[in-house]
Amino acid sequence: MLMRSTALGTACATAALALAAGCSQPPPDPDADTNGVGRQAPAAIAAKARQAALGASSVHLSGSVVSSGARYRLDMRLKADGGTGKVVSGQRTFELLRVGSKLYVKGDAAFYAEASSASASAASVSTTLEGKYVRVHSTDPSYKELSVFTDKAALLGSVTDLGGPADKGDYRKVGGLRTVAVTTEGGSTLRVSLEGTPYPVRVERPGGAGTLDLTDYGKAFTVKAPPADEVLDYGAGARSGEG
Repeated sequence: MLMRSTALGTACATAALALAAGCSQPPPDPDADTNGVGRQAPAAIAAKARQAALGASSVHLSGSVVSSGARYRLDMRLKADGGTGKVVSGQRTFELLRVGSKLYVKGDAAFYAEASSASASAASVSTTLEGKYVRVHSTDPSYKELSVFTDKAALLGSVTDLGGPADKGDYRKVGGLRTVAVTTEGGSTLRVSLEGTPYPVRVERPGGAGTLDLTDYGKAFTVKAPPADEVLDYGAGARSGEG
């Protein structure tokens, strides 16, 4: 009787374990119901994201970036033929507007005071310029430095370049979108949308070197030159036809 009872108990225990194993569920597939980019190799994910970003007609970049040792906070809307937005660097805040090759900058008093600090009349100059757009001609040394913030191809090309071999990272939501991360050994991270077009939606640089959110891909916006009475143009190119 005892042997029969023991055998029965063993059989019941085995059945219970089998039932428990049968009821356990495998972990959910993070790539289920997505665009499938997460199933690809890390290098392919990064390449597709970069291609998608560069191919978009427009984008909104916001966040911080470090360039040449200086930290900038950006809030820029960009497209192929221009861009507009705000840049903050230290105590300086300025707006940028590019229409084709024509670049305009409008700064606060601190921006113009620093720009004209070599002049004895710096305070007067900053007061005169504050609230006005200043035309920056391509012959001006600052043109290249400032225009890069309005150049969609250059800026997106730079921020989506991980600069080294990539590994696949974690899955998480960014701005309500499901994303997969691609990371480098150095710590740079590109978070790529798993919904619709595999756009990069966030770029994170290591060591506090900046985080940028990329949104509003393909969203239309207009750039146009400011009214003439709001523009100060000191360039000789304005008279000679220089762009």
